[in-house]
Amino acid sequence: MYNVINYMEIWVNEYMDVLLERSGGCKCDNCKRDIFTLSLNNLKPCYVATPIGNIMARLESTKQQFETDIIVEITKAINKINSNPNH
Repeated sequence: MYNVINYMEIWVNEYMDVLLERSGGCKCDNCKRDIFTLSLNNLKPCYVATPIGNIMARLESTKQQFETDIIVEITKAINKINSNPNH
């Protein structure tokens, strides 16, 4: 249909791996999926249509605004899922 990307998914995926490594949390597929979806449900989506070209430059500057929220929500999700894993 439309070629649309939610950049928040990309950013959460990038940060999630790093934060999971630091936290020592479970890295099984079930837990990672739960952390990913819980984080995304608590973050504002950032959809863009492709091709993007100059929008990418503006998007990168916007990423810094989201960075703190992303880290906080992923950390909360890791703690919640580690307390009650679904595996």
